[in-house]
Amino acid sequence: MPHEHHLKILRSARYYTLGDAGSAPADIWIVLHGYGQLAERFLQRFTPLDDGRTLVVAPEGLSRFYVDAITEHRKVGASWMTREDRLNEIEDYLGFLDAIHDEIVGRVDRGRASLTVLGFSQGAATAARWAAAGHGRVDRLVLWAGVLPPELAAPDEASRLRATRLALVLGDRDPLAQPEALAPQRAALERAGVPYEILSFDGGHEIDEATLRRLAGR
Repeated sequence: MPHEHHLKILRSARYYTLGDAGSAPADIWIVLHGYGQLAERFLQRFTPLDDGRTLVVAPEGLSRFYVDAITEHRKVGASWMTREDRLNEIEDYLGFLDAIHDEIVGRVDRGRASLTVLGFSQGAATAARWAAAGHGRVDRLVLWAGVLPPELAAPDEASRLRATRLALVLGDRDPLAQPEALAPQRAALERAGVPYEILSFDGGHEIDEATLRRLAGR
């Protein structure tokens, strides 16, 4: 019978930034892409935030793959995790996000800088887990076209989320925006005692610029 084993190894993890990390930013955003996306292209959606006082950091999922592997192997995407070896994958990406926080956010005067963590689609669960268990004090958590992980619906697991401003963002043509899809999410948050607001926009499964500017107070 096969026996499963694990080793801790060093590896290179990639992230991109928009804005000047040395300019004492007033606002820091850590933005987490969805399934099959890459951080550099995802970060382009956040250029409206590049105002000279905002730093946007886009980590990239640790698992890359050919999105169109059956055809031409041209498009590469990344994933935060799958159900395979799930707990170790979660531990690995939480450690990666902690390292980014300590490298970038840890050098900033947190008394003057606000930290927003935004997760899009698959990245929403990643963002929520890190906000609940990571090194950083997250001032605002934005779950965009994604849902809270089921384990965080328990009141004792959601204590840090209750101290974070939570926004759920959905396009009104996104399948997740349907009332029957959103109801379990709202019920879970209410059971956990986590306050939240819902922002909707005319669109689908995408980052909407007008809504992004609204979140940024532009």
